[in-house]
Amino acid sequence: SARVSSGPWLSLSWCKKSSCFSKRRALHCPHKTNNIKTMIRFILLQNRQGKTRLSKWYLPYEDEEKEKLKLEIHRIITTRESKFTNFVEYRSFKIIYRRYAGLFFTFAVDVNDNELAYLEAIHLFVEVLDHFFGNVCELDLVFNFHKVYMIIDEMFLAGEVQETSKPLIINRLQMLERLE
Repeated sequence: SARVSSGPWLSLSWCKKSSCFSKRRALHCPHKTNNIKTMIRFILLQNRQGKTRLSKWYLPYEDEEKEKLKLEIHRIITTRESKFTNFVEYRSFKIIYRRYAGLFFTFAVDVNDNELAYLEAIHLFVEVLDHFFGNVCELDLVFNFHKVYMIIDEMFLAGEVQETSKPLIINRLQMLERLE
């Protein structure tokens, strides 16, 4: 089945067998028997030296496996030349990353996922961080990690993009800040 994307929150799938378009959030055609849900496996924020500043895991991994993944992914994305794309197929998933100043924002997603939608989600995440902290820097992430996790939880739920409206996310975050 072919996929046409109209944003990170909606994809249109076309089923050749039944000749239908179906609106499904990150799903393949509902007429197929092997519907595979696409998702984010984990999110990493690492600096240029390889120090992981934040990680959010949506699938269970052993601690040794997590450390191995962090090291290997950092090695892969820091050694890539800037002329290459920001997507790398790695193991059974795809690494989508973007560098902002000295930090690498990395998403590991399923192979079938739309890379550009996740690049857009990374950019939205950085914009929300920038608005929330006022010109965000690495130290903001380190000393206010609980707030960064709160932002991630507002944007991503169970490995899927939950919200893409920046004003709505910011309003919810401001409401949560008032509650604290």
